[in-house]
Parts: sequence; C-alpha cells; structure tokens
Amino acid sequence: MARIRSVKPEAWVSETLAEVSIPAMVTFLGMTNHADDHGRHRDVAAIVYGLVWPMREEITRADVEDHLQQLATAGAICRYTGCDGRRYFHYPTWRNHQKIDKPSLSRLPACPHCEPERCGVCKGPCIQRPALAAAAATPPEGSASTPRVFAEPSANPPTAVDRHPEPSVLATRASAAAASGAAGPDHPPVPARRKTPGQTAFAEYSPKARRSLSEDSAPGSRILDPGSSSPTGRQAPDAGAVSANQLVGEYVADCAQRPPGSVLGHLGRVVKSLLDEGIAVEHLRAGLRRFAEIQGHPSRLPSLVNDAMNAHNRGSVRPGARPTVLAHQAWTNPVDAVAAYAEEL
Repeated sequence: MARIRSVKPEAWVSETLAEVSIPAMVTFLGMTNHADDHGRHRDVAAIVYGLVWPMREEITRADVEDHLQQLATAGAICRYTGCDGRRYFHYPTWRNHQKIDKPSLSRLPACPHCEPERCGVCKGPCIQRPALAAAAATPPEGSASTPRVFAEPSANPPTAVDRHPEPSVLATRASAAAASGAAGPDHPPVPARRKTPGQTAFAEYSPKARRSLSEDSAPGSRILDPGSSSPTGRQAPDAGAVSANQLVGEYVADCAQRPPGSVLGHLGRVVKSLLDEGIAVEHLRAGLRRFAEIQGHPSRLPSLVNDAMNAHNRGSVRPGARPTVLAHQAWTNPVDAVAAYAEEL
C-alpha cells in the first residue's frame, strides 16, 4: 500500500542522484511511496513500472530496469537476494531522510550486507546467507523439483489401515492372535503394538450398512413439498404490464429535448401513483401526449388524464338533468343580424 513520504530539499542537490538520469531519479523518488517502513521493496522491473510509470507510454519495463541499475551503480539503492531466494532492493540512507512514526514490522527479508536487524521471513536476524539463498533458489540439475531422499530407511514404515474390515478378516485376526498366545515358553507372544485413539478395531461387524441411493440423482429441488398453492410472498410482475418507467420513456421520446432529471423524477412518481389507482394505460398515454404538447408542472398530469378519461361526456346532458334538456351553451352574436332579428325589428 502506498504511503506518504517526505522529500528533503537536499535531494535536488544530491551528488548521488546527479549521477543518474532524470527518469531514474523519478523512479527513485516514486518508489519511496511504495517501499515499506524500512525502505524495502521487491526488485522486479515490471512491478516498479506499474507503480511509478502507469500513465507514461514512452517509458517501458526495460527502461525501468535500466533505472534500477543506474541507481544501484550510484549507490542510491542496494539490490540483494533475500533468504527466500527472491530479489529485493532497499534504500541505504532510509533512516537519514525518512522519519516514520510507529513503523510497522517489515514482511520482507533484510539485506545481508547492510541490515543485520530483524528479517521479515526469519522473524529476527537473518540466519541464511546469500550463498545459502542462492543454493535454495537454484534447483538441482536434471529436475526442477527433485524430491529429497533419506539416506536410511524409516524405522516405522507406513502401513495401510482398513477402518472398515470385513467379518472374515476379523475372524482371521482373532485366530492369529489366539495362536500367538498359545505358542509356549519357547515362543513368547509378540507384544501388541500400542494403538492410538482411532485405530482400535471393532470386535464385530457394524450392523448398519452403508447407505446407497436407490435412484439416480436428478437436478432440481429436493424439497417434496415446495409450499402451498397460494403464495404469500411478492408475486412476479406480469410480462405484459406497462411500468411507470416505460411510460415516462415514451414521454421523453416525444420531447424535442430531454427534460431535466428533477422533472422526470416528479413525473415518474405521479405516473406510478396513477397506475397504482388502476387507471388504464391508454388514458395515461393520452394524458402524457397532451402534457408533452402544453408542458408545465408534472402535477397537471392527473387533470389531463381525467380529460382523456371523460372526454366523451362533453356536450352531453348535465348529470341529473332530463334527457330532453340540453346542456348550457354560451350566447354568441349572429353573423347576419338583419336575418336573425327581422321579425323583431
């Protein structure tokens, strides 16, 4: 995990860093953010490239390897092989330039040349020298992973233990034990080997036979009674049902420009409440088409839906009135006044 590190003003006038190129100096400063609290890190150019140069296509992994070589030649970093056989590097002057508050214990091997203190692998002073680390990292010739062979055979060779012997096997063992007990003084019985818990043989065969499936296993639920025929949980929506999001999407398609999100959110809540009331979808679509023409506040949509629902009542008889009485019509001046009032004038 990357950490916040400090860069002293002396770094810009350092004679050591002046011997390397500017990209190598950037690699040096960048890896201070990724080294642990003891200034150690993996010495792999691909890892360093991904940590310091992920946004620079002009820098390659080969360039990063050249940066590390320049820094090691100048003495800015120390490259070494840990006791686990892997390559690492550390900053020799880490404690002179970095002040770590409550440093955590390192998990990486210590440098056998510069750091005699705690090793992250050995949990103390590193007890394995670089020659031993190289020998452990290099496999023997002929095989990449040759198993070790002991010089002398084991005194206790492994034996197979039958945890479920058959009755005939138990009878044979019992007869052999009786014969060894009656061998006489010239042939003392062989002392029985002390058995650990879990190795004692049963005196009789287990009456419980091993269970076996009477039929082949089939995919699917093994529950015989999946429940009542009237589920009480939430039912899946009807495949042909129209949702409020679909209606709002149709309204947006009719608009020249997409309305603001707050308007669409308010309109969606209004449409959902109308759907919950059981209003037919065709009435909602008619109201939304009218709303797309006149626009306005989304709260006007219920009145427009009401107009679409009750449009057939216009010009009809007033509620409660007799069928012969027409609805009130506003008076308008006649076009030809002489013809209209000829008898009265």
